[in-house]
Amino acid sequence: MADDKPDEQTPTPENATILQAFEWYIPDDHTHWKRLARDVQKYSDMGITALWIPPPCKASSPSGNGYDIYDLWDLGEFDQKGSVPTKWGSKDDLLELSTAADDCNVLLYADAVLNHKAAADKTEKCLVVEVDPDDRTKTISEPYEIEGWLGFDFPGRGDKYSAMKWHWEHFSGTDYNAANEKTAIYKIQGEFKSWAQSVDTEKGNFDYLMFADIDHAHPEVKKDINEWGVWLAKLLSLRGMRFDAVKHFSEDYLREFLDYLKANVNEDFFFVGEFWKDSLADMTAYLDRMQGSKFSLFDAPLVYNFSEASRTESYDLRKIFDGSLVQVRPVAAVTLVMNHDTQPHQALEAPIEGFFKPLAYALIMLREEGYPCVFWGDLEGISGEFKEEPSCGGQLPDIILARKLYAYGKQDDYFDFSTCLGWVRHGTWDKPAGMAVVISNAGPGEKRMFVGEEHKDEVWTDVLGWQEGEVKIGGDGFATFTCPGVSMAIWVKDDAPGRDQFGGFKAGVGYGKDE
Repeated sequence: MADDKPDEQTPTPENATILQAFEWYIPDDHTHWKRLARDVQKYSDMGITALWIPPPCKASSPSGNGYDIYDLWDLGEFDQKGSVPTKWGSKDDLLELSTAADDCNVLLYADAVLNHKAAADKTEKCLVVEVDPDDRTKTISEPYEIEGWLGFDFPGRGDKYSAMKWHWEHFSGTDYNAANEKTAIYKIQGEFKSWAQSVDTEKGNFDYLMFADIDHAHPEVKKDINEWGVWLAKLLSLRGMRFDAVKHFSEDYLREFLDYLKANVNEDFFFVGEFWKDSLADMTAYLDRMQGSKFSLFDAPLVYNFSEASRTESYDLRKIFDGSLVQVRPVAAVTLVMNHDTQPHQALEAPIEGFFKPLAYALIMLREEGYPCVFWGDLEGISGEFKEEPSCGGQLPDIILARKLYAYGKQDDYFDFSTCLGWVRHGTWDKPAGMAVVISNAGPGEKRMFVGEEHKDEVWTDVLGWQEGEVKIGGDGFATFTCPGVSMAIWVKDDAPGRDQFGGFKAGVGYGKDE
């Protein structure tokens, strides 16, 4: 039954959904900001409320995705590292995207890469010790001098926006000695120099990840990054940030950075970290340490559950949320099916068979718990050498739309059979339609479920059109809902508001070059 009508001044807010608005192999044609600006209205109409955009800062090359970050302050404005624009486009294009998103009431979350810097402008001599790659707390050499790529002068930008130049003392480690062309993990020596202690303890101390590792204890580093964060947030009207590789850099500094942003930009800023580890205990401990920061993490364990479920015959779907972050900390869980790191042929690849993608998206999009994030590669397809068509038979937009229109109110679960799950959303006073979902990873699924006596004699159909026929709700509010084998169905009243919108969004049209 829909919730009793409360104060009409507090309408039910629209469900929030993030789109990760990129994938690893998007062409390096420098037009992606234009692409997103062109399509942001479409995404808003579909039910996307926030875009997570890729790192907007200058990378080590015109093809770099931004995780090989060179200059925080260059958003595609200066002739550096082979081009003026970034892979994604120019600064002007980015500003136009910001305006377009704001016009469509779509929030922007930027990807912040704060762990390291790449493609230094010159080498600098510094004192180091080598450490054991498998235990960075163990020193395996006497101190000696190397020539590291640690000098950043930003000749194309000069002093615009920031006069800071980066030198060896601003870093805690590197991995290459230009003097003898030797690769190792070098811990930089000097007064007050150390690996950050508030990092993950994998490999003894996981401060060092790649390139020139930033020393966030250095006061000049803190000042520059803090000021950059406020500048970027205000310039792009950001409402949140995604932090890359948070288990590799100082939690103490990150809390300081979050506080600085909230104090100088927006108290309600949204923060999510990539703490990619299949360990619920480590993730919850991290969240505990980020106390009071309103911090979220991507639900990595759930992604691995999806991968296992898709590759295990007759997997027990009742266990799909076991060990996941969304099960124990739903308010702090950003749920997802795939991202740029887990997509095919990437470092953290977590294969999910195509048949299971719709079921996985139903489990994150159509339920109460978690803040779901849709992957661009599933919505628009994957480009390049490993090209893939959009997932879910091109109907992922319809699953997103079903969340926008009907996934509200009290949730009743029917998790009573290992290969077939069902649940009902009962709607709210101002969004009363409700919905019934059935998923199966084996043969055809069937669930007798209660949707409410107020729906008696209504005719419900599957908005996806995958399950043919119709269901008439009984006088007792019950009906038997079905889905095809190894598939799903989303049942809603056949004339519910918005039913005419399904099938109206074309997936896979996001790659065309915007001239």
